[in-house]
Amino acid sequence: MFRQIVKFWIGGVLFFTTQISNPTQVFAQFEVGVSYELREESPQNGFGLKIERGLLPNIPLVHIGTRIHFSHFSEDNKLTQSGITFSEEVINYDLGIALVAGINVGIVEPYAGLGIGSEEINITTDLISGLMDQSNPMLLSILSQKTENNLYWNALVGAKISVLPVLRPFIEYRYTDTRLGKPRLEQFSPQVGRVIVGIAIKF
Repeated sequence: MFRQIVKFWIGGVLFFTTQISNPTQVFAQFEVGVSYELREESPQNGFGLKIERGLLPNIPLVHIGTRIHFSHFSEDNKLTQSGITFSEEVINYDLGIALVAGINVGIVEPYAGLGIGSEEINITTDLISGLMDQSNPMLLSILSQKTENNLYWNALVGAKISVLPVLRPFIEYRYTDTRLGKPRLEQFSPQVGRVIVGIAIKF
């Protein structure tokens, strides 16, 4: 799985670098955006970053582009289980690439996209109180550090608003499915939707 993820990202970076450096598209526009992201699954609150490159600069009403996006979620919990109290830090981040298409309708640009990516989940626990029985495999499992990497595909729909020529607030819904990577951590759903609200600068 690790080799698949490495190959995926090497290919994705090469593709995006080719798009940026393509001399026939010097007039294509970029968008760089930051966002707040909310989902039902824990961790629920996170932030995101996206960089988008237009592919068809000569068509005024239609936007087709490639995007690379990053999301980060984290939370800290205090839990009690099997007679011990422990802290749990959960960090979940993902990185993806997508093809995005939109239509300019006045100051609003609805869009949709499809892409693939990879995510990593890290769970770190520390004992706060209670007796630790080294012979109890369940307790050892609870307090062990857990890491998982998965490939995913995602679909998205959203809308951008052209308030100013360079400033574009946006709202987006993104669905992610990690069953491509056969996830093992049962506490996390492989199918997750999130609402994204952010602002982008176009140049």
